[in-house]
Amino acid sequence: MKSIVFKYLPALLIPVLIYGCSSTAKEESKVALKTDESIVQLSPEQVKQIDLQIQEVQPREISTVLKLNGQIEVPPQNLVSVSVPLGGYLKSTQMLPGTQVRKGQVLATIEDPQYIQLQQDYLSTKNKLGFALKEYNRQRELHQAKAGSDKVFQQAENEYKNFSIESKALAEKLRLIGLNPAKLTEDNISRTIGIYSPINGYVSKVNVNIGKYVVPSDVIFELVNPDNIHLNLTVFEKDLSKIKIGQQVMAYSNSKPDKKHLTKVVLVSHALNEERSTTVHCDFEQYDQKLVPGMYMNAVLEVNSDKVDALPEDAFVSYENKDYVFVQNGKDAFKMTEVKKGAAEQGFSAVKSDLKGKQIVVKGAYSLLMKLKNTSED
Repeated sequence: MKSIVFKYLPALLIPVLIYGCSSTAKEESKVALKTDESIVQLSPEQVKQIDLQIQEVQPREISTVLKLNGQIEVPPQNLVSVSVPLGGYLKSTQMLPGTQVRKGQVLATIEDPQYIQLQQDYLSTKNKLGFALKEYNRQRELHQAKAGSDKVFQQAENEYKNFSIESKALAEKLRLIGLNPAKLTEDNISRTIGIYSPINGYVSKVNVNIGKYVVPSDVIFELVNPDNIHLNLTVFEKDLSKIKIGQQVMAYSNSKPDKKHLTKVVLVSHALNEERSTTVHCDFEQYDQKLVPGMYMNAVLEVNSDKVDALPEDAFVSYENKDYVFVQNGKDAFKMTEVKKGAAEQGFSAVKSDLKGKQIVVKGAYSLLMKLKNTSED
């Protein structure tokens, strides 16, 4: 009887061993699944509750953007330094930085004794010129009639020409300080002159005060014509080939990032500085008076449109300053996988990591992240 039992014992143990090995393999698989902290396992009920949606990466055209920064500037022809051609004392001014001015408006009044002397010299020379002209005409008539001396005629001609030159020179000096020689008489000689605005715009700097003596080299006011302000952006050498005239650039300030200003590239400088960068000039499509010279701006330029692998923004989760997606890893199991995000456009982001052929969670990724991290803490 004992020999029969021992004879069939190996046959009886084989199914038990097979079952035990199979059971052990399943347990080890479950343990391995649980020990991988990057994998989250869901039950069918949880899948329905979260309303998971999965799909593969899809090719999509997404524009590559170049982020730049710079500041608002004014071209030289729109920035005017105002000075006093002959110098003098500042008698009065109502100008303050930011004051709007129009072309021909009086900016300040200057006084000095030399203005009186200049007007006196002009009027005296003008009178002498009139007398010299009469004498020249008289001597010319005598010379033509051969009744006068050639020497006297030449002296009269020379004197007339000298006074004419002197009179014209003094007239130009008067115009230089804003006085009209044609309207100047002995009855309206003035010790003051007005300094007038040569442009429409506003005062950006006031460098004088009442009573101060200024010389011709002193800049007393700086004026800006804002009609042609432009945006100067800094572009490094590696990105210079991506910039072309006519490209549209969206600019915004740090204080109001939601307020976008449309500009267009009008000039690209190809002279690199020591930092291996250059300047790109952009014109504003519509001028905003709140934009002033010197203001720092950020800008985004669309370089080109490439067909790349992309996923909806909802597919990405951020954790500890890194980007992840959940890749299907068996039935109702998903592995948290680090990826590199590219450019984003219209709710989609490019994926620089190789995920072709894999099923990616595109809806419910955040819920998976919460469940994974809560389970890890347990």
